[in-house]
Amino acid sequence: MLVVTGMFVIIFLQLINLQLFSSKYKVDADNQGIFRKVIYPDRGIVFDRKGRAILQNTTIYDLMVIPGKIKGTDTAALLSILNIDSAEFHKRIIAAIIKNKSYRASVFEPLLSNEKMAKISENLYKLAPGYFMQERSVRDYPFEAGGNIFGYLGEVDSNILKNPAYEGYVMGDYIGRAGLEKTYEKVLMGQRGIEFWKRDNKNRLTEPLEDGNFDTAAIAGKNMYTAIDIELQALGEKLMENKLGSIVAVDPKTGGILAMVSSPTYKPKLLTGAERKKHYAELLLSPARPLFNRSVSATYSPGSTFKTLQALVGLHEAVITTHTTVSCSGAFYGCGGGKPMKCLDYGTFDLQNAIRMSDNTYFATVMQRVITNPKYPSQDSSLAVWDRYMYAFGLGHRLGIDVPSERPGNIPTPADFDKVYGKGAWNYCNFRSVSIGQGEVTTTPIQTANEMAYIANKGWYITPHLVDSMEDGDEFGMLAKFKEKHRAMDIPDSIFDVVQNGMQDVVERGTGGGAKVPGIAICGKTGTVENYYRGVKQPNHAFFCGFAPRENPKIAIMCVVENSGRFGGTYAAPIVGLMIEKYLNDTIAKNRMPIVEKFEKMNLIPPRIYSEMKTVDSMLHRKDSAYLIAKGYIKIIRDSMDVDAADEQEVLDQLKKEKDEQKKNQQKKEESDGKIKINTEAILPNEKKKPEPKDSVQ
Repeated sequence: MLVVTGMFVIIFLQLINLQLFSSKYKVDADNQGIFRKVIYPDRGIVFDRKGRAILQNTTIYDLMVIPGKIKGTDTAALLSILNIDSAEFHKRIIAAIIKNKSYRASVFEPLLSNEKMAKISENLYKLAPGYFMQERSVRDYPFEAGGNIFGYLGEVDSNILKNPAYEGYVMGDYIGRAGLEKTYEKVLMGQRGIEFWKRDNKNRLTEPLEDGNFDTAAIAGKNMYTAIDIELQALGEKLMENKLGSIVAVDPKTGGILAMVSSPTYKPKLLTGAERKKHYAELLLSPARPLFNRSVSATYSPGSTFKTLQALVGLHEAVITTHTTVSCSGAFYGCGGGKPMKCLDYGTFDLQNAIRMSDNTYFATVMQRVITNPKYPSQDSSLAVWDRYMYAFGLGHRLGIDVPSERPGNIPTPADFDKVYGKGAWNYCNFRSVSIGQGEVTTTPIQTANEMAYIANKGWYITPHLVDSMEDGDEFGMLAKFKEKHRAMDIPDSIFDVVQNGMQDVVERGTGGGAKVPGIAICGKTGTVENYYRGVKQPNHAFFCGFAPRENPKIAIMCVVENSGRFGGTYAAPIVGLMIEKYLNDTIAKNRMPIVEKFEKMNLIPPRIYSEMKTVDSMLHRKDSAYLIAKGYIKIIRDSMDVDAADEQEVLDQLKKEKDEQKKNQQKKEESDGKIKINTEAILPNEKKKPEPKDSVQ
């Protein structure tokens, strides 16, 4: 009796413990019967200047895994659905545990295709509770344009979680990785919600827990309104197809960016959906560098487009007047007879005609007078004054636009030349090429377009930007800097009038006639830019920049076509003319449509890029990812394009997987054929006996 009584007492006490004090089984029961579902909000919608949605949302699903709960699930069925092997399965599970612990949900297969989603839905009862599908709002693009503007989303990694700016993110979240998505992440992201659901004994969701009383609603991200004209953007991308370079168009009165084309670009849909990783790998390793935003990150010598700024400085410093004339007999001899700087136009020119004909000797003389100006005590101080003008024009520093990876370009300073030649051991002749936009001076396309806005406005600019306003106001104060006028130099309007006269002549009867549009007064400037790669001269870049109409300007614009081998008036000027016509007239005249078709079909990609394509293709098919790392190839791309380490690893994993699959297929083929076959490599006709250098934008 004592034994039986003791047993009942123990059982009774244990029941009291389980019912009143212990939470272990309650937690297990809740975990089995209750499902906590994260609700990801819709990201904010982005509109263009005419109110058209250019970046919106659609719904897709991720397959999530809780590694601690997968015991007993039908792994074989899952492998079959996802078309992966057991080695890949274990790799993903280990990665999930390392990143997010065994008891937390992690993404197992992101962005499921419709086919995979349907198959998993049919078999989900075999996979629960270790697996579940997470609904997620992903980006949708109504227009196939603007990839370099919008950027893309990527899964949060450990480096992001360490950044205090991203507090509150967890593994499995998606975050803006480039473009507007990255800059305005905290505006677009919204706030996650939570729903609690009941589950039956087969792990199927049945009904909300307590009628949803414990749920937290998701809050959608804020909508944004941009200055972009998506039709103008699409036209620019069409005109730059099969070319390297950029077009940037700005509203000079507001600083709003109307179009920002980086070519080659990519269709934004490629970096969303189930095939994202595959497309990202292809884009990342393309020698033409479509992920590299040339509009803000590429730096070029501006060439003769720089002469407009030299004219402003020369007139304001009073080292020339509008009537000052300079003669060119074939070269600038102001530094003696050794290696004189050539000019293409013989004759005597005043300022207006020097701008019209883009005479090198005239502007070399102007800058020489600026640097040797007797009102300053030394050439150091004269160059420092010249530097201040250039900084006031928006050069030599980042403008602060609202997309990542902007570069400052370069305006040479006295300190720079002291390092090269020794303090006081240099003079104007050491950097005379700067006077015509070559040598040490470099600018980005966005800076060049901003120069045109500065001249159009006769002495001021507003920092170029994409976003004009946000739904419910600028909560985070991100747009305040885009309302301020920058007017660092007080240059009289009369000086700008003289320069604008010359620029209008460039289009109407000078080197930029290709930009002419009937009925529109366009001011412009051509540029033909020499450039070198590893000490070897490359085909010239073609530049053209300008604004229109001259009275009450509405668009300031630039175009660069890399290594076109011709003058700025040949390729860049007609492209700018078409862009101006489209924006101001909202259409292109029917008789000018053949010009659009001509440029759309024109292929100006340099032959050395094709050589690089062949080289990269060889690496992809014959070497593994370790080779790419050892050669520094991935590092070069990452450093130049602000690529995240997580995305880089995805590419390397993809390369390794493709290489292994190709090796297996080759072995099977050889076994079936009974002998080894070696395919000869195709060689383009113009590549025979030529070196195969790698590309680099200078």
